[in-house]
Amino acid sequence: MEATRDNVTGLILAVSSSVFIGSSFIVKKMGLRKAATTGKRAATGGHSYLLEPFWWIGMISMIVGEIANFAAYAFAPALLVTPLGALSIIFRIIHSVKEVWELATEPGFILYTVAMVILVGFLIVYCVPRYGQTHMIVYIGICSFTGSITVMAVKAVGIALKLTFEGTNQFKYFQTWFFTMVVIGCCLLQINYLNKALDTFNTAVVSPVYYVMFTSLTIFASIIMFKDWDSQSASQIATELCGFVTILSGTFLLHKTKDMGDKPVLPPPVFMTPDHTRSNPQEGSGPF
Repeated sequence: MEATRDNVTGLILAVSSSVFIGSSFIVKKMGLRKAATTGKRAATGGHSYLLEPFWWIGMISMIVGEIANFAAYAFAPALLVTPLGALSIIFRIIHSVKEVWELATEPGFILYTVAMVILVGFLIVYCVPRYGQTHMIVYIGICSFTGSITVMAVKAVGIALKLTFEGTNQFKYFQTWFFTMVVIGCCLLQINYLNKALDTFNTAVVSPVYYVMFTSLTIFASIIMFKDWDSQSASQIATELCGFVTILSGTFLLHKTKDMGDKPVLPPPVFMTPDHTRSNPQEGSGPF
């Protein structure tokens, strides 16, 4: 019963987070566009967007959404929050941040983390200067790879806060502060390159691609670290995968077909009779 209540709380927080974060993309894009007309663009290293009220409104909306998302991970597993579209997920009870640390230091997740750090470093050092302005996947890749690590750290910090408020202080462990620093560093990196992506490319394209990459990598990282599928049957896992594929397919379809009803209005054709056509040169010529 406790696990079910936590899952419902996590789901409500995750839905509210999606609303705030989704709207923040649009508002921040408006601020970035206005900033581009008065100063150096964010995509080229400019920071004039910091003077734009729209960008700050979008940033505040994103912060509120991330706080709700942060809290959701404290109550429910990443497979539900990310989300997967299935509610029959059993929450793995964790009694201390030290347990999360033990999961994070297992060989499988260490290899995953090292691979993500190498990929992000390669994208920043080699790909951004050469392909950042022409290939959206460079910026989105940095945000998504980093984001999958961020979520795992957020999960740890969220659990630490929840247990601390319940009376078991978790901030006496260095692991809690380590996870906190990881969250702060990764979030700053993501904000920087997400700004560049929004400033350079169409928001309607950035949003679904970022969602799919971030969701897929987060679920993969969660499976490695928290082993969310260990206690589930094959039918439950299949149901969750179907829900995940449905969400991803729906996201692409919505963005692919969003302009189908917006057909340009063309002026009515003008039909001219042969006599009128022959008379035009005479009308245009003067007495000479």
